[in-house]
Amino acid sequence: MNRPSRPKRSKNSGSSRHRKVRTGELRIIGGRWRGRRLPITEAEGLRPTTDRTRETLFNWLAPHLAERRCLDLFAGTGALGIEALSRGAHSCDFVETDTGATTRLRESLTTLDAGAQSRVHQADALAYLVSGAGPWDLVFIDPPFAGDLLARTLAALDRASLTNDALMYVECAADEPAHEIDGWQCLREKTAGEVRYGLWERGAGDV
Repeated sequence: MNRPSRPKRSKNSGSSRHRKVRTGELRIIGGRWRGRRLPITEAEGLRPTTDRTRETLFNWLAPHLAERRCLDLFAGTGALGIEALSRGAHSCDFVETDTGATTRLRESLTTLDAGAQSRVHQADALAYLVSGAGPWDLVFIDPPFAGDLLARTLAALDRASLTNDALMYVECAADEPAHEIDGWQCLREKTAGEVRYGLWERGAGDV
């Protein structure tokens, strides 16, 4: 999972990857920046969200992405948030603890001339989620697989500033126990190898 054409993001309490990779590239799949490639700085603890997974997710989101205010927790390279901006999201807050990753992410957003639509926060993801910032319409949650960080993040959702019809993407290990999230409905879910990912909606609805 360390092919240079795939996005790679760091793995710690504010990012979500778990082995060392070499410098590579992030390829934007669709939207106004389709085909653009951004450099990825070598960092400890990277696990990429594959191009195929991103493509599936944004096919799910296609009718609902325009003008969404996004939050990319555990952002790493910001692959999910950048893809959302490319495809018409209104704005995105990127949250990452690693200094090198946040520096590179800011450079990438400057290269794309996306500064007016984005904010990069070097901060703990859980602390930022409940900080009172927002509100957000779409949250990307892809924490480290080890430990209970996903469970703690999901438990904190009721203290986050989210709109009533917010959408949430969750990525976790395939063997992670299924989560029942109060006030949220799972709309789509898929397993690919060792990863399970799904799209959730706050309240009732259909995608």
